[in-house]
Amino acid sequence: MTFSALNLDELTAQRDRARRDYDALVQRGLSLDLTRGKPSASQLDLASAMLTLPGGHTAADGTDCRNYGGGQGLAELREIFSGLLQVPAAQLVAANNSSLSLMHDTIVHALLSGLPGAGRRWVDEPRVAFLCPVPGYDRHFALAQRFGIELIPVPMNDQGPDMDVVEDLVRRDAQIKGIWCVPKYSNPNGVSYADETVRRLAAMPTAAPDFRIFWDNAYAVHHLTETPVEIADILALCAENGNADRAFVFGSTSKITFAGGGVAFFGSSPANVSWLLGHTGKRTIGPDKINHLRHVEFLRDEAGVLDHMRRHRELIRPKFDAVDLILGKELGGTGLATWSRPLGGYFISLDVLPGCARQVVGRAAEAG
Repeated sequence: MTFSALNLDELTAQRDRARRDYDALVQRGLSLDLTRGKPSASQLDLASAMLTLPGGHTAADGTDCRNYGGGQGLAELREIFSGLLQVPAAQLVAANNSSLSLMHDTIVHALLSGLPGAGRRWVDEPRVAFLCPVPGYDRHFALAQRFGIELIPVPMNDQGPDMDVVEDLVRRDAQIKGIWCVPKYSNPNGVSYADETVRRLAAMPTAAPDFRIFWDNAYAVHHLTETPVEIADILALCAENGNADRAFVFGSTSKITFAGGGVAFFGSSPANVSWLLGHTGKRTIGPDKINHLRHVEFLRDEAGVLDHMRRHRELIRPKFDAVDLILGKELGGTGLATWSRPLGGYFISLDVLPGCARQVVGRAAEAG
C-alpha cells in the first residue's frame, strides 16, 4: 500500500508508529561503526594466515625482499593481478598499501613534471579541470580539490557517465585534463560501465593532448553473485584507438586481504609506467617487497584470489540481502525512497525525497 492511498488517520498512525520506533531505537544507546567500505573483523580474519607469512625472503627471481630496490614490485605478484586488473604484467606496478596514495602522487607528478605527450606541466596551465561522474567517490573529488583542480560534474546513468556530455566537454575544452572513473560496481550506486561507454572513453577526441582517465578499478573482484560482471579492457581499447597513454588503471588488495596492509597497483602504457617509476624513484628506493611476498604466498595465483573473494561474498552477501529486505518492508511502495540493488562492491545507495537527506543522516547519527 502506498501512502497516497491512505487517509489522514492512517497517515497519522503511520507517523506515530515511526516516531515510537525511532525513540525506542535511540533509547538502545547504539554506537555502530557503519563506515563506508570498511571490512568487518570477520572479513579481515579471512587473511589472518598472512600474519605468519612469508616463510622466507627470496622472490622467484632470486631477489632478496629484505633489501632495497625493485621499484616495479615483485613480478609474481604482478602476474597474479594482471588478468584481474586487465593490465599486462610488464605494464603493472605493485606498490605499497594505498591506491589513493598512487592517485595522489600521479596528480602531483603531472602538476610538477608534465605527462608524456603534454605541452607543459599542469601547474603551468591557466586552469586544470577534471570531469566528475555524479554520484561518485568523494575522496576522488577531495583529492582534486586539494590541488586546486576544478571539478565539473557529469551525470551518471545505468551505462556509466553520460558520454554525450563527456564527449562534448572534452572536445571543446583543452583545460579538462582528466576524468574520475570507478568502472565496476561504482561507489555509491553500484553501476558497472557498459562496453560501449568504455569504447567511447578510449576513442573520443580530446582538446587536451595529455587528457587522462583515472580508472579506479577498486572493486574488480568484489562480486556479490556467482555471475561476475565483466567490463571492457580500457587499456587495450585506448591502444587500439591511438590513445595508448590515455588511461591510468588503479587497484588494490585493500578489501581483499588487510585494508591497512595490502598492496596497491598502477597500470598503464609503457611510456606512462616509465614516467611514473622515474618520478617514484626520487621518493622511494622500493616498495615493501616482504609484504608483496606475503601476498604471493597467501593468494598463490589468480584462482586463489577468486576463491578468497568467494569467502568474502559468503560473509557480506547476507548483509546486503538483509538491508534490501528491511528497506523493502519499511519503505517499499511508500514513494518515500528508492535504493540500489548492486551486483558487487560495497555500497547500497539510498535516495530519499528532495530536501530530506541531511535529516535522515542526522537522525541516524542521533540513533548511534
